[in-house]
Amino acid sequence: MAAIYLPLSMCSRTFVPEILYSPLPFNVLHTSNTIRVQSSRPQAAQASKKDRSVVELGDYEGLPKEFYDDEWQAQQREKTREWHAYCKKEEEKENQKVDEYREIGMRLKDYPEEEVREARKLVSSFIRAEEEVEEKIEEAAEKGELTELVLMVIWNRLDLARRDEEKDVIRSLDLLYRRVETEILKREATESMRLLDDLLNLHDGYDNEGWLKKCRKRMIDTFPREDPSSILIPAGFDINNHSGSIGLPPDDDDDLLLRVDFIREVNALLQEVKAENKADAPRGLDPESVAAQLKLHERQRTIHQVESLLELAIRLKW
Repeated sequence: MAAIYLPLSMCSRTFVPEILYSPLPFNVLHTSNTIRVQSSRPQAAQASKKDRSVVELGDYEGLPKEFYDDEWQAQQREKTREWHAYCKKEEEKENQKVDEYREIGMRLKDYPEEEVREARKLVSSFIRAEEEVEEKIEEAAEKGELTELVLMVIWNRLDLARRDEEKDVIRSLDLLYRRVETEILKREATESMRLLDDLLNLHDGYDNEGWLKKCRKRMIDTFPREDPSSILIPAGFDINNHSGSIGLPPDDDDDLLLRVDFIREVNALLQEVKAENKADAPRGLDPESVAAQLKLHERQRTIHQVESLLELAIRLKW
């Protein structure tokens, strides 16, 4: 077979066969010294995915190992929910306290501002008086300054102290409220109730027999004699000689207290208090239960004292 010679044209570049030009895509990998050509088929895709994962993990570099634990993440989410619930509960308590403070401030709205201002000044003077508070209260009672508005001002301060849990302030204001209330009731009470209060205050807490003797003497000095001669014959008239002065009764006879009136009013009060005291005594050792038990015990002791005074007045003889 004869050889065929093809004419070749001269060119400035070297001829490269078409077989070397491949249409397949490729990636150029750069290194410090060389350039390598590598196919970007499935192996290249896996490599790029691995590189992305490495980049993503690099963003969280330095975090604790628990960060990648699903159980730990669930616990943290639960703690977050509990914290939000706690914050919401505290916010509701704060709003409730604000509403209570607003309600306390609105209690005195119906009273004249000038009277409220004077009542607050009076209560402040009681608080600053300290040991001389008794004299201040009695002086204010004589001037007629002790009113329901004064009690309301003390009660508002006591209510605020209870919400702020100021125990010393609560104790002081509670005693002040009771003392002012007692003085107001004493001024408004009948002669029988005033005498009963004075007789109860004579008790020193120890000598019961000596207390009853003092009460008997006080009753004899207070109640008029009830024998027929003292009723029919005026004081200062000598029935044996039929001589003496007979005049009009004194002007203060309207305030005269009879023993029968004292017995009637004290017996009615005693029955009323006994009806209110039928509730069962609270049980328990918590502070509120102990305080309620002590208060109930004090009331029962006072009831026994009133019963003793009532019996003494019934059997009283001159």
